[in-house]
Amino acid sequence: MKLYSGAPFWLIRNGIHSTRPELTAATRCDVVIWGAGVTGALIADRLSRDGLDVIVLDRRVSGAGSTAASTALIQYEIDQELITLGDRLGSANAARAYAMSVAAVERLGIISRELGAGDFRSRRSLYLASTRRDGARLQREVAARSAIGIAVTWLSAEDVASDYGFSSHGAIRSELAGEIDALALTRGLLERAASQGARWYEQTHVRGYEERADGVRVLTSGGATVDARYAVCATGYDLPAYFGLGGLASLHSTYALATERIPDDAHWREQALVWESARPYCYMRTTSDQRIIIGGEDTPFESARLRDRLLPGKIEKLEQRLADLLPATRTETAFGWSGTFAETADGLPYIGTLDKFPGVLFALGYGGNGITFSVIAADLLSAICSNREPDGADLYRMSR
Repeated sequence: MKLYSGAPFWLIRNGIHSTRPELTAATRCDVVIWGAGVTGALIADRLSRDGLDVIVLDRRVSGAGSTAASTALIQYEIDQELITLGDRLGSANAARAYAMSVAAVERLGIISRELGAGDFRSRRSLYLASTRRDGARLQREVAARSAIGIAVTWLSAEDVASDYGFSSHGAIRSELAGEIDALALTRGLLERAASQGARWYEQTHVRGYEERADGVRVLTSGGATVDARYAVCATGYDLPAYFGLGGLASLHSTYALATERIPDDAHWREQALVWESARPYCYMRTTSDQRIIIGGEDTPFESARLRDRLLPGKIEKLEQRLADLLPATRTETAFGWSGTFAETADGLPYIGTLDKFPGVLFALGYGGNGITFSVIAADLLSAICSNREPDGADLYRMSR
């Protein structure tokens, strides 16, 4: 069976749950968050644990946007390799950014286990060199990562072939990575936030905001308002037009498929996460119910209609790539879907404030590492909302 409806696998797997009411009256709080995907959920959970009065708004079903479309490979790697990022930011700042991502991956596993939601599983990852030149570069990358304490190993092409069965020009093997059910995690976080006092509404579209002497007022299409000290915009790639910030990041369409279940012995060694140095790259993981997910075939985003029209052809290319990677494994596509993500020039997200929008906090532009960066966003925005100095905020500042 091939389902090219564009419905994300995690939404099909977990089902649509829309049990939260619409906000219909004026209210107030300490922090209002619009966007109830994984970013908004992590922030809401963290702020409510800090003792803040939090309201979460989503214009549709929580988690049904980019979160449900995520392939949810959990990695510390940033879209810019450590050496390349060092050339842009300086080696010390690049090392700080990578260290924050390492800590975020470790913390995400703890959060998932505490919640009993998300089905987080620790994995190794393989970053395959697609060309001989890439192989030489990635060997230097191994040395750079090792020098700052990241647990990595260089595998020769022969090692990769004998240990994992993949054709390559070598690979970086990282000890720290993981897989997660992003939608289940999001719902678990929102439910815990609600149990901690957060108020959570769906089908509530934020049409704008107003500055006030003591903070902001968020305006909804239904006529309700929320007065708050801070408003957090966590809408992912769907940045509201009234901010005029569309040039901060470039939008890309991405595609993915999940196979029918395969036998246990058909998986590659360790079920490591697999991705490659080619750009755009393909990436591959397993699921707890014995499927393979492979994604990639990214293209510049023009419209949702065009993105989805390309889906059948993109799925066929991903099927061929999967056959190339696993020639001895017979697979059948069960689900195919598309998504959209925003990518910044340096591979780092935008987290923080802008002077021209006082009282508004942003968490945007995550590229291919959204869930890991969402953990970092929750930490940084928690510090700001609690009047603490946010450690590392300079790396992600909006004005950089």
